[in-house]
This record gives sequence, C-alpha cells and structure tokens, in this order.
Amino acid sequence: MLTFEQAWQQLMDAARPLADTETVPLAAAHGRVLAEDIVPEMNVPPRPVSTMDGYALCALDYAPERRFEISQRIPAGHAPEPHKKGTAARIFTGAFVPDNAFVVIPQEEAVTHEDGTVSFTPPAVKPWQNIRRTGEDIEAGKVLLEAGTRLRPQTLGLIASIGRAEVTVFRRLKVATFTTGDELVMPGQPLQAGQIYNSNRFVLHALLEKLGVEIIDLGQVEDTLEATVAALAQAAERADVILTTGGVSVGEEDHLKPAVEQLGSLEMWKVKMKPGKPLAYGQVKGTPFVGLPGNPVSAFATFHLFAQFFLRAAGGERVAFPQPVHVRAGFERSRPGPRRDFARARLENRDGETFAVLYPNQGSGVLTSVEWAEGFAVIPEETTVSEGDRIDFHPFARLMP
Repeated sequence: MLTFEQAWQQLMDAARPLADTETVPLAAAHGRVLAEDIVPEMNVPPRPVSTMDGYALCALDYAPERRFEISQRIPAGHAPEPHKKGTAARIFTGAFVPDNAFVVIPQEEAVTHEDGTVSFTPPAVKPWQNIRRTGEDIEAGKVLLEAGTRLRPQTLGLIASIGRAEVTVFRRLKVATFTTGDELVMPGQPLQAGQIYNSNRFVLHALLEKLGVEIIDLGQVEDTLEATVAALAQAAERADVILTTGGVSVGEEDHLKPAVEQLGSLEMWKVKMKPGKPLAYGQVKGTPFVGLPGNPVSAFATFHLFAQFFLRAAGGERVAFPQPVHVRAGFERSRPGPRRDFARARLENRDGETFAVLYPNQGSGVLTSVEWAEGFAVIPEETTVSEGDRIDFHPFARLMP
C-alpha cells in the first residue's frame, strides 16, 4: 500500500490542467479559475486618499491652536483643487487629498471658530497621518493575481478595484460520475430485502457542485462487468475525468477494477489510511479515472483528502495541501494501528485549550459521524495517543475551497 503522502503526490503529478479557456464577465466569474495573470495598469488608490472625516493641511504649517482658514470642501468622488499653503481643506473619508497637503487631522480633534477658521488640539502631527498613499493597496505593473487562482468573492473585489470587467478563465472541468451496486436504491423508492438507499450520489454531487465543475451524471450502473465497461467507455468519451464510488474492492461482485484494466490501466489501488483504503486511480481510454470507496464515510474522506485536489488541479487551479491546525487530543488511542487514521472529530474549548473530540462510532458506514464532525483528527500509523497530546486537525472548511 502507498503511504498517504505517496498517494497524494502521485495524484497531483498525474493531474494535467485544462488548456481550454474562455473570457467571462466579472459578475459571472465567482468560483472560476484564472487562466491569466492579472497585472493592473493603475495604482489603488490612484492618488492619496483620506481615511477619515477631518481636515487636510500641510504638516509643516501645523502648530497647536493655530487658526486655519478653510480653503475648500472635498467630498468623496470630487476632484480637489491644489492646496493653498497655510489653510486647511475640509475633507471626508475616501476623498482625494489635495496636492501639497500631507496630513489629515480627524474632525474630533478640530475646534471651529465663529470667524469660520479652525484650529486643532494635537500637540504635533506626522506627515501622511490618516492618509492612504498612492498604490498602497495595489501597485501598477506588478502581478496582482497569478493564473491558477480560484476566484473568491474578495478576489473579484480586487479585480473590480482595478477596473477589469472581464477575466480569462479555464473552462469548467467535465466530470462523469456513476455509482455501482445492485443493493442501492434511490430515495423515494421502496426498499427490498438487502437494499439500502444511495446516499453517496447526493454527497458526491453536492461536493462537485461546490467545486464548480460540470457534472455528467451517468446514474447507477448494473453490477455486471459488461455494464461497467460500457459506462466507463461512455464516460471517457464525454468527460475530462471519471469519478465513481464503490466497486473497487476484490470481491466477485466488484467489477470496476477489472473494467478499468480492460479499457486502460490501474496505476494506484490501495492507500495506507482509514477510512478509505481502496482508493483507485488509473486511465480509461486516456481519460483519468478516480475510484472512491463505496462506504459513505470512506467516500467522503477520500474526496476531501484526495479527489477534490486532483479535480482542482486538473481544472487549472494551483493547489497545495493545507497546513493542519494543532490541537490537543480529547481522547485516547492505546493500541497503534498500521494505517493513518483520519478520525471524525469536532473541537471544544477546555480552559483556554482547544481539544479534538471523536465521534463515538468511527465506522466507515456511519454517515452521522461526518455530519456531526468539523474535521479530521489525524492519528499517524503505528502511534498511540494519550489525552492531552498534541495532534493535527484538518477542518473540512479548510480542505475544500
């Protein structure tokens, strides 16, 4: 079996980013992946800006209680006149500071007088006080965002702030999915003896929708080698990546592994981890194939820890495995196991310390554990854990974009 690191790196090395791109309006770009570097042609702010309501003046003119004539009023969105030496300009938050005025004094530190002049109470002022300098946020000519960046709401705000209305992004990755297992029944249908409802399909589709890929749903495939081969061949023709759940073990009714080998090759099969040992990767007629385990928790875990990183990389995104959060163990594990355990856990505070507490039933079919949990507590292979030990914790929210 491959170690976790070996399997993860093998998948990342196998990911081949898309070459196809398209230009979309910024308003439609949320969740897409940049296919170009963004290099601004302007500074942000384009010239010095006041950070508060107050008065702009030349710092060299300042003296406590000196009275200044108010030479102009500058609301945000209005161009200022050149600054008149020895005067103060009434200015508002977000307004451009006039040339030759290098300090803004807050209105709370100002005293207005009946003759229309203003004086100030601070004993001294510093140049550029309460002013955002030109290019303080974004500097013209320097790369702001690199190709491969996933466009989050704050990223869209950055691009909008330099006046870009469109961006070039990679087209959406096409992912073909199907589930195997005659025991699976869709919700809403009556159960016969030996059958269970198909939960994996709904978990998988929701996770794929979160990634923003185009889903090609081939439904549920009959548990025969012929049907599995036909489904794989169809998926390879229509999609960039094939993603399945179940059928990758070695039982007589597990047809996915021989079907993949009939149409291509299986390059990875077992990973030294739990849950999720039977994670598969290969090629089907040149199309990448990722086979997740059939147990619901195993499928959920391997998608978060492996498949979603592969899909994001294949979609053109620059990805890296996130650093864990370091917490204390709120449990004991007295017997070391041969595989790395990604236990479902949630965090709780105890006297200012953060502890990871495990769900009582860690079975790979216990879907309530991932609904209850906030992330994975990592128990390394061949390791015991005592309560209070430092351990790694991977929040679900930090694994997925």
